[in-house]
Amino acid sequence: MILAVTFENGEVFQHFGHTEHFKLYKIENGTITESRIVPTLGSGHGALAGVLQGLGAETLICGGIGTGAREALRGAGIEVCAGVSGSADEAAKAFAAGSLRFDPEANCDHHEHHAGDCGHDHCAEHNCEGN
Repeated sequence: MILAVTFENGEVFQHFGHTEHFKLYKIENGTITESRIVPTLGSGHGALAGVLQGLGAETLICGGIGTGAREALRGAGIEVCAGVSGSADEAAKAFAAGSLRFDPEANCDHHEHHAGDCGHDHCAEHNCEGN
């Protein structure tokens, strides 16, 4: 399977619609077998769903994400694990192991640029299981 993570300077980028790069991970049998960084080429919000679909991504790990982008990803058949922060590689490893903690309610409901987060200081105890 292909996992995509919003990416900047080794970290999970916190605003899906403004991400300039995705880090893609190929996962087989619970192990990351390949990874690469790809540019988004300036696409934003809903258009990024098409970029991810074209890259073969099945799941996205991100920080904050708006309702419209979430719906676009759902329409493209891409699962969303939002509300994740920290190292992109560590998040991908946790996903591959079936132990990623994320917040299914993480949502950006405004359009200004966020400095590191979307103002959400809550984190639910949910798991996103990678296969």
